[in-house]
Amino acid sequence: MKNFKTLMRIFFGVFLLFFGLNGFLQFMPMPEVGPQAGAFLGALASTKLFFPVISVVEIIVGALLIVNKAVPLVLIIIFPILVCAVLFHLSLDPAGILFAIIGLVLNILLFITNQEKYLPLIKL
Repeated sequence: MKNFKTLMRIFFGVFLLFFGLNGFLQFMPMPEVGPQAGAFLGALASTKLFFPVISVVEIIVGALLIVNKAVPLVLIIIFPILVCAVLFHLSLDPAGILFAIIGLVLNILLFITNQEKYLPLIKL
């Protein structure tokens, strides 16, 4: 089980590092999206800050997962970003949901494998 947990953590870290670096280097082209999704993404891109911040967070979280530092904290930090990605794809771009779901599932599985670290947060 420990080897599986380590493998899953490293895979998730590489996954996030890949997408975070893609935000800056754009080695993977942006897929075509529908008009509503395009308008939404265009509005976010017009801030000039939203996508770079998300990319930096993905890079930092991915690197910390790979080197096994602050894992419970970075899983909490990346979770809302992945939830929003899944919700975006569910509502505006269902064809592109695969990677968002993979990321969210990995995040949830790592939450479960690290659940002992979160129990003090929810004790009443």
